[in-house]
Amino acid sequence: MTWSLNKLKTGVLVLSLASVTCFPGPVVAQGASPSSDAQARTAVRQMSDFMARQKSFTLKTDSSIEVVLKNGQKLQFDQAAELAVARPDKLRAARVGDELRQEMFYDGKAITVFSQAGGVPYFATASAPPTLEGALDLARESLDVIAPAGDLLYANAADILMEDVISGMVVGYSTIGGVRCKHLAFQGNQVDWQLWIEDGPRPLPCKMVITSKLQAGQPQFVVRTKDWNLAPKLAAESFRFTPPKGAIKVDFLPPAGSKAGEGKQ
Repeated sequence: MTWSLNKLKTGVLVLSLASVTCFPGPVVAQGASPSSDAQARTAVRQMSDFMARQKSFTLKTDSSIEVVLKNGQKLQFDQAAELAVARPDKLRAARVGDELRQEMFYDGKAITVFSQAGGVPYFATASAPPTLEGALDLARESLDVIAPAGDLLYANAADILMEDVISGMVVGYSTIGGVRCKHLAFQGNQVDWQLWIEDGPRPLPCKMVITSKLQAGQPQFVVRTKDWNLAPKLAAESFRFTPPKGAIKVDFLPPAGSKAGEGKQ
């Protein structure tokens, strides 16, 4: 799967953009002021509101996740994904990574995850609420499935992102994938995170870095977005899953720590 702020707050590690301008210490220190905090929070709200107004869009993401071994050594795993969203009740995501090849479908009625392991196709399906936000919650909380860049897809993304924030600041401006972005940094009780938002009339998220403060070695998750299309032509059929020949239907595993999973290893 992938990481999200909500998932990191549980302390659970789930396997599931890029030139940065450096600023001298005094500039960063000056940014960590009450006015900078307010400006950073406002920027996140503007991004969230802009995203919520987009009726449909597609994008690609590249992400890296760190895993800390018992000896303290860090390993990094990469994934690439493509997403299509049609509000209020459609989502499709295709993910290819070091550990999996997986597709997720949500058609307003059900969530289906399709994967191939060892050349054998299999899928799991569950009934879902009639809204994208409700489906994302169900997938996260009951199915242990997180859409790529899932936190950014909610209509109220700012509320989710700012839930644990203690302070924030505007670091400055950086160029991510050829796009000028506003660089923001936030501190929380359980995670610190950074966000780069496209500067200008399209405040789209370009890059996000989440640092876990509760896990040994403080592993990071990095996601970069690119190739945004805010006016795609998306057919309803593209969000419906049709099992390929020979695909095996399985059940979703209960999330780690759930009552259904207690006593299982």
